[in-house]
Order: sequence, then structure tokens, then C-alpha cells
Amino acid sequence: MLLFTAAPNQTVRLLFSGDVTLGYHYEEYVDEQVAKGKSRDDMLAHGFAQAKDVTAKADLFVVNLECPFTTRTEKIAKNFNFKASPALVASLEAGGVDVVSLANNHLMDYGAEGLYETTATLDAAKIRYFGAGRNLTQARAPAIIEVKGLKFAFLGYFFLGDRNIEPPEVIATEKTPGVAGHHDDLSLLQSWVETDIRAAKANADFVIPFFHWGREGKSTPEPYQITLAHAAIDAGAAAVIGSHPHVLQGMESYQGAPIIYSLGNFVFGGNWDPKDKRTALVELTFTRQGYAGAKVLPARSDRFPDVPVQPYLVAGEEAASTLEYLLEISKALGKPLPALTKPSNPKR
Repeated sequence: MLLFTAAPNQTVRLLFSGDVTLGYHYEEYVDEQVAKGKSRDDMLAHGFAQAKDVTAKADLFVVNLECPFTTRTEKIAKNFNFKASPALVASLEAGGVDVVSLANNHLMDYGAEGLYETTATLDAAKIRYFGAGRNLTQARAPAIIEVKGLKFAFLGYFFLGDRNIEPPEVIATEKTPGVAGHHDDLSLLQSWVETDIRAAKANADFVIPFFHWGREGKSTPEPYQITLAHAAIDAGAAAVIGSHPHVLQGMESYQGAPIIYSLGNFVFGGNWDPKDKRTALVELTFTRQGYAGAKVLPARSDRFPDVPVQPYLVAGEEAASTLEYLLEISKALGKPLPALTKPSNPKR
């Protein structure tokens, strides 16, 4: 059994956001504004600028990076392909991002070389990552990060059930690179998740799987999301985080652990003007005794057309409205996350 080494009253705050896509419209906007005379450094910091006071203060800020950093032009055949210039890793640095999940349906948009260029770019920026690799074993391996004497293991998985239209090369095999996950076998993926969590717990105090799952635009989790989330907690995960639907989904407390099914979009360059701009940051607190609670920080994804692809926190009635919405869509899940009934943002 792993012994805690943190000081008795030490508190670690982990912050999670919705999907982050720094390519497509985000890169287009940065380049456009620089061409108009704005500072490149200021524009590279654009995405997280309005939330940085919160994101930079977290002990670990974790996001889903939904695009490769690559200069490649040869893309794989699929419905949408995203990529960002490697220079845009500076946007993550400026926003205080410490860790990224790569287990999603866009990481492999420019093939294996796009994956390798991404990990090299993140390595150079000293940003940790998980959920993808040169083979399935590597992709399933956790990123273990020690903060204030506590060790956190992050695992990433991509799974869309019977609605997966992504090409097979997105997902890693024992012989080919890609992201961790499975095209359609829920039972097999569940067994991997349970095995990986139990193995990671031998080397970390807390294990947190980050799933890329669900249906785009749908606020209700699919049955398989609930199955995987509950199985992960039952196997020993301290929390479960989710992304992909591009909208908020419910937040559940299961066996005393938080399950965040989807945080929607955050710095999302995939769409100039998302119809549903509600999003949130979630802060999870841990001590040597275990999970100590959550805060939900309501936000909006942008102020298009005046200020696109730049999320900002909201307060007052706007924040209360989002929390009420989250509480309503969480009721069907069993026990909603207690933080949804408590204001997390003071009035400004």
C-alpha cells in the first residue's frame, strides 16, 4: 500500500477545463491580429488571458488538447482535421496549462508524424501528457506527477460506442501509434480501464482517468459513459473527467467521488461562434486524507464577434443560471455533485 508523504494539512488543487483546440480559427485569429499590428506574444496569450488569474494559480491545470502541434500538410482521411503550429504551444504556457490529455479523435489528424511532433513540442515546453503513444502500451501508460508530496496518475481514453466514425488509425494498437481507447468494444475497454487504474494506484496516491466520449451537442451522457465512469471509480479512481460533446453534461457524485461527464468548450478554435457558450472550470481539492471537495466555476466560451475564442469566467445571475442548469441535467444521474448547489463565484 502506498504511503502518503504530504504534510498533514497540505492541500492540492487540480483544475480542469473543457476542450482546447488551438488550430483552425484560433490560429487564424492570432495570425490575423498580428498582421494588423498586435504583439505576437500578446496574441499567443490570447486564449487563456481572461481566465489566467484562476488557471495559473492551480497546482495543476489539466485540459484536453484536441489538435496536434505539427507542420505537416498530409492529413488522414476523415470528416474534420485540426492542427496547430508548434509555436502555439506558447498559448498553453501562457495559460498555465501543466498537463494535457491526448486521448481524443483529433490528435492523429496528421498521422503518426503529427503525434511525434506534438509530443516533442510538449516535451520542449515541459508540459506533461497522457493518452497517446507509439503503441497501445505507451498510450495506456499513466502520467504520474507529484505535487506537494502527493502523486497523481492521469490516464486517457477515447471511446464513442456505436457512433464512432473515426478511421481505425486514430486508435493505437500494440504495433501502431495512436490514442488509447477502442473503436467499439465497451467490455474490452472497461477491462483495460480497470486494469490500468489498479496498476497506477500502486505508484500514485490518486488516479484520474480522462475520457473523450459521448455525443456532440447532447447534454445527457450515453449509458456507456455512466458504465465506464462507475467502473473507474469502483476500480479505485479518485475522480473521472470527460470531454468531446462540446456542451456541458451532468456532474455526479458516485461513491463520494466526482464524475464530470463533459465541461464543454474552453479555448476552442474549432468553431467561431458556438451556439451554446456555457462552459466551466472544475477545481478538485485533495489532501493526504483523500478527495476533499469540488468547486464549479461557470464561464462562457467567447464574446464573438468582438472577442472570439477567448473564454471568461462569469459571476452573479449568469453564474447562478449555469449552476442551476448543471444541477437540473445532473438530477437523472443519481446524486448531483454537491458543488452545484453552492455558489463558486463571488459577485463582481
